[in-house]
Amino acid sequence: MAPLQAIAVYGRMIKFSHSVFALPFAFSGALLAAMHAGITLAQIGWIALAMVGARSAAMGFNRLADRHLDAANPRTQNRELPRGVVSPQAVGLFVVLSALALVLAAYQLNSLCFYLSPLVLAVLLFYSLTKRFTWASHLVLGLSLGGAPLGAWIAVTGDFDLIPLLLCLGVLVWVAGFDIIYACQDHAFDVRAGLHSIPVRFGIARALHIARALHLLFVVLLIIVGRLAGLSFLYWLGVVVVAGLLVYEHRLVRADDLSRMSTAFMTVNSTVSLIYFAAILADLLVFGEGELLRF
Repeated sequence: MAPLQAIAVYGRMIKFSHSVFALPFAFSGALLAAMHAGITLAQIGWIALAMVGARSAAMGFNRLADRHLDAANPRTQNRELPRGVVSPQAVGLFVVLSALALVLAAYQLNSLCFYLSPLVLAVLLFYSLTKRFTWASHLVLGLSLGGAPLGAWIAVTGDFDLIPLLLCLGVLVWVAGFDIIYACQDHAFDVRAGLHSIPVRFGIARALHIARALHLLFVVLLIIVGRLAGLSFLYWLGVVVVAGLLVYEHRLVRADDLSRMSTAFMTVNSTVSLIYFAAILADLLVFGEGELLRF
């Protein structure tokens, strides 16, 4: 397989475009940390590598663990592993290399990041197994992505704080909410396969109500983060836009009509993460005090 073709194949396999969900929140956490400590170009680069490595390892392992389920599910049977485009051995090597990239980036950032990197990998890989035994798998996925802003804060400051912990919780419930919506389309297959999810446990209608409640909590947490961080008008404008997008998302899907799932899942949620990052960046550039970037 030619190098460019291999990049395209593995990019499709791990849905690299979905990095837009977590990466802006990681850099949102980094920006909030930079308010106090500043951030260097080297830190930005290593944070980016850590994020790419973490997500690639998680998605590669997910595809590997689920390859037989994906082959049996009409929605996923055309993925690269079920079709034989890539081998399980090749994907396993990809997961190992991606995990090593995360550990290397963590080592370059600071000692706390390095010591936490095995725990991060454990959570990321564990998620792929959870739907086999618990309907709370959506929350584990939320934790996997919610660690992005917390990890980026630690990368910049070398320490924990309440603000990134609250933003981590916010991303957790946001991701869990939209993953519940996404899981509704696999309700029938999951029941047949004996898999667990909130739609399977509570039914699609109740699952959508749970997703709404989680997204309401997400907005509340964004408000608390903004207050604690002392952010200004542009941040609050961003939060209003994010809340409006979530309302729009929930108007797109109903228990008896999931036909607009693609727009609700990908378009709306990718826009949410980008808008939130843009709101923090704009607010700090216009109203912030001191230099964010250190040389």
